[in-house]
Amino acid sequence: MKQVFLETFGCQMNVADSDRMESLLFQSGYLRTDQKEEADLIVVNTCSVREKAEQKVYSLFGQLLPLKEKNPDLILGLAGCLAQQEGDRLARRIPDLDFILGPDTIENISDAVAQAARQTKPLVWTRFDSHKEYSIPVLDVEDQPANLSAFVNIIKGCDKFCSFCIVPYTRGREKSREAEEIYAEVRSLVKRGAKEIFLLGQNVNAYGKHGLNKPIAFHELLYGVAEIPGVERLRFTTSYPGDFTEGMIRAYKDLDILMNHLHLPVQSGNDRILELMRRGHTAAEYRDMIARLRDAVPDIAVSSDIIVGFPTETEAEFEDTLKLMEEVDFDNNYMFSYSPRPGAPAAEWEDTVPEADKKLRLQKTMDLQNRLTLKNAQAFVGRKVEILVAERMERNGSDFKGRSPQYWTTHITGGNGELNIGDTAVVEIKETKGRVLIGRRTASGNG
Repeated sequence: MKQVFLETFGCQMNVADSDRMESLLFQSGYLRTDQKEEADLIVVNTCSVREKAEQKVYSLFGQLLPLKEKNPDLILGLAGCLAQQEGDRLARRIPDLDFILGPDTIENISDAVAQAARQTKPLVWTRFDSHKEYSIPVLDVEDQPANLSAFVNIIKGCDKFCSFCIVPYTRGREKSREAEEIYAEVRSLVKRGAKEIFLLGQNVNAYGKHGLNKPIAFHELLYGVAEIPGVERLRFTTSYPGDFTEGMIRAYKDLDILMNHLHLPVQSGNDRILELMRRGHTAAEYRDMIARLRDAVPDIAVSSDIIVGFPTETEAEFEDTLKLMEEVDFDNNYMFSYSPRPGAPAAEWEDTVPEADKKLRLQKTMDLQNRLTLKNAQAFVGRKVEILVAERMERNGSDFKGRSPQYWTTHITGGNGELNIGDTAVVEIKETKGRVLIGRRTASGNG
């Protein structure tokens, strides 16, 4: 078989899209390799939400072009959000690029590869699909093992139009998949070895609001997936505060396999900035959501996204974000200084916060989150935690590596000869190193 090298930038949905392209290419006679020098096909799946991710893509292609010079038959493809946003310009900017696919056209990856092998002009295939339905047909790939933790796209696009975000312009409007199709994909993944299912969407908890023949709310979908035999752990991302419901809180209480972790982006702790961002919620409303969730599920871990240095943000307004972080006591955060993204409404505004101030605010935010993370990690010392064993380790005195229900990376000692990848191990946490829990295995099982 031929070999394909897939490089992925961006969110979990991009990872899921890469997994989908791998399965489609598998049906066309390609096996995935982690050695780009051995590949017959290289596909880079891109993100354009942050400027840094975009620059990484250009840097990578600078490294790939010499491979094309050595092997003229090598096919180079680019997919994802940056492809959707900059398709024709990318074809001009990156020499020897053979095809470009947007998020809505990755289903055509095999056709794109076949056409690229026959023509010299780059194929640019970035149209949005015009269908009201969102369907990802389940593939017959029983011979292809699934990842232990497998991603399942359940909704695409976003209708929120936050002023800093280009997702509605690169991924389109919200469309939900039929529940039965999702259940069929989960069953297929479990049959192929998956034990942990991640339900994905740019706005995952808006699932069910658009285009379903059989309407179902997001929390009802969670109950449905939880009933599928073989699903041992269930997670989802990314949620939107305005669509967070009491039904979701009930699901966290009721479903043992729904892991105690929630990623709920807040972006800012100041109401004026939140309004400029078009977030549709206040800081107080966000705090109240988290308080109600923790009343029901005290052991839940919460992570978020934070943007500092948004246009016109004052120092006092930035301090409101730090106050919210302290009060919510986040376990983790993805923190960024604002950078205008072409096509987003805020890109037309004057970027008023000096870069030096942005860097200082970002550093303060990171320092605070580091303190909160280390404090919350210490709280696990002495506790017994169930860890899904994900990979073997041969360093730092540990035998295996996995994640806790709260999504903490955990290193396990004492499992050699007794544990296997995919087992659930009961681990007593002995210490922490940075953001990593370290513990000794006390028992194991398979569910």
